[in-house]
Amino acid sequence: MGDNIWRPCPVLLLAGLLPALLPGTASFTPSLDSDFTFTLPAGQKECFYQPMPLKASLEIEYQVLDGAGLDIDFHLASPEGRTLVFEQRKSDGVHTVETEDGDYMFCFDNTFSTISEKVIFFELILDNMGEQEQEQEDWKKYITGTDMLDMKLEDILESINSIKARLSKSGHIQTLLRAFEARDRNIQESNFDRVNFWSMVNLVVMVVVSAIQVYMLKSLFEDKRKSRT
Repeated sequence: MGDNIWRPCPVLLLAGLLPALLPGTASFTPSLDSDFTFTLPAGQKECFYQPMPLKASLEIEYQVLDGAGLDIDFHLASPEGRTLVFEQRKSDGVHTVETEDGDYMFCFDNTFSTISEKVIFFELILDNMGEQEQEQEDWKKYITGTDMLDMKLEDILESINSIKARLSKSGHIQTLLRAFEARDRNIQESNFDRVNFWSMVNLVVMVVVSAIQVYMLKSLFEDKRKSRT
């Protein structure tokens, strides 16, 4: 199953022994938002695992970029194995969950298709991963006498977090635009091939019909009477 899947090393990491025990699985580093595009062959299912802390936010957005029907089955399960989301024959979807401590599993299922592989894009957006509080503590170690500053430490942190959130939102929007562009391009190329195919069929039919008409008109003017001697 791994031959048709591209896994960018800076984003995707193996999580301990979990991929070795469960073939066809992958894990993501909990501190980074990530996006991933892969090919899912016909009749197969691919699952991924994302470790999450308590009271964090996990957002999953996916799109089917290419493949007959542009549809896929999607399943999201909690660390206890409880089904949170189950969708059938969807071309895209966005889901956000407040997390518990543990590994969340989400799967893309193409077993309903017997001949068509699917190209799938998905993005993970992780919030409240516990890093912001640690960063604030690190800041406080190096800042003393805040009453002497024109701007308080809280104001600086608020500005930095606002800039960080806007940059993350901008990157998220650009990623989605690239995914939409890829899907639209695939649709246009498929329509182009269909138009060319049926244009050739119509051309062949017109040539055959014209030849038949010329033959029939020519046969009408032929003198078939036998001459007497």
